[in-house]
Amino acid sequence: MLRLALWFFIIAIIAAIFGFGGIAAGAAGIAKIVFFLFAVLLVISLVASLFKRA
Repeated sequence: MLRLALWFFIIAIIAAIFGFGGIAAGAAGIAKIVFFLFAVLLVISLVASLFKRA
């Protein structure tokens, strides 16, 4: 999932370089959503593993 966020970030940078502002903003928005989803799932996974051990 982190790799997907990275790909959207790279697409946003390339689109911004070539002047496609709308596409760059869209790709950056998607990358941000995917990254935060990754972060939330990581925290949930870490908390669940702590409770599983106890």
